[in-house]
Amino acid sequence: MTNGTTITTSTAHDDAPDLPQLPFPREDALTISPLYERLRAAGPITRVRTPAGDAVWLVSRYEEAKALFADRRLGRSHPQPEQAARVSDAGVMAGPTGDHEHEDDDHTSMRRLLTPAFSAKRMRRLHDRVAELADGLVDDLLAAGSDVVDLHAGFSVPLPIFVICELLGVPVEDRAYFKGLSERMATLTGDDPAVARAEFERYTAGLAEAKRAEPGEDVISDLVAAQAHDPRLTDTRVAELTAGLLFAGHETTVNRLSLGVVLLLVNPVVRDRLVGDPAGSVDAIVEEVLRLAEPGGMGLLRYAHEDVTVGEGDEQVTIARGDGVVIVTSAANRDEHAFDAAGAFDPDRSPNPHLSFGHGPHFCIGASLARTELRVGLTTLFTRLPELRLAVDPTSLTLHTERLTGGLDELPVRLAPEAG
Repeated sequence: MTNGTTITTSTAHDDAPDLPQLPFPREDALTISPLYERLRAAGPITRVRTPAGDAVWLVSRYEEAKALFADRRLGRSHPQPEQAARVSDAGVMAGPTGDHEHEDDDHTSMRRLLTPAFSAKRMRRLHDRVAELADGLVDDLLAAGSDVVDLHAGFSVPLPIFVICELLGVPVEDRAYFKGLSERMATLTGDDPAVARAEFERYTAGLAEAKRAEPGEDVISDLVAAQAHDPRLTDTRVAELTAGLLFAGHETTVNRLSLGVVLLLVNPVVRDRLVGDPAGSVDAIVEEVLRLAEPGGMGLLRYAHEDVTVGEGDEQVTIARGDGVVIVTSAANRDEHAFDAAGAFDPDRSPNPHLSFGHGPHFCIGASLARTELRVGLTTLFTRLPELRLAVDPTSLTLHTERLTGGLDELPVRLAPEAG
């Protein structure tokens, strides 16, 4: 027993009543639960429960997380869909009920199709537009006429939404509707996520139909055009892909923008470096933000398509076919065996092989987009608002505990120092 929680590496499934339950409580927005460290010490993988009560394997060590990300025996679909865990990121992002036998081929095909949309070259072209949007949001914050503003609602949320909507071709007038659907999809409670997902896919199906009639220079138009050459790219699949891209294309960046600001504000030496030399410092700062900014949420859930053995000797554990596996990148990114002073915010660490975008064949296709938004967003904020300060104690910042992607509720900041 540790603080009332039993840590077990048993292969038992739902018959173990004392498994730790996700999401784990944490003291504040800048740390993760100390339970992860104890779980790492207990074994290469450990049993936990999802919010819905399903028993799954949790991965919190860096080496095991990296290896399992690259292991093609794990996938997003379940070999027996009727037994799939009820709460997972897969439930939002195209579901665990896909054809697991052809998942690898489908993933490769879809990745080949989408890679040009998120290429580094296209992101370089997008840079100026992101800067323009970020400048406009700062203008709005300053025009509000208040010294204290909610930076999360006023900057971190709208910037990635504006960018992903422009990239995919979502009409400006639909952004508020899209934001509301996304928030409903991300909840971990009730039946609303499934209802919202179905509504989202009906909406994206309508967008695709509009692009057939009037294509543009956007990702949805590209997907519609590709249907003529790929019979697997059905109307339903286009709607699913578009919904998934819209959701994933902004949610995590929203949260890391806000938490990145907090990390910089509680580390004034690094903040001053960004203010004084944005071009020379922002890339390394962004990588450390990606490593340490942990919004919470469920972690990345996959399913074993066949038995997978993890660990060696006395620590060896077998993940059985059909078992769910949650890979917690925030815990792996703070593994002291992989990073010196793993809990410290140190942009000078090199190399910085964090797993925030995964690893191997499933490395996040939107990594270059997220990096662009973070670089531009943080540079714009601290260049134009060099006196930016937190308006509250950082330990008082609260995180969503019933959202798939976690994240802050709000981020009160002071745009200029208090008078006197």
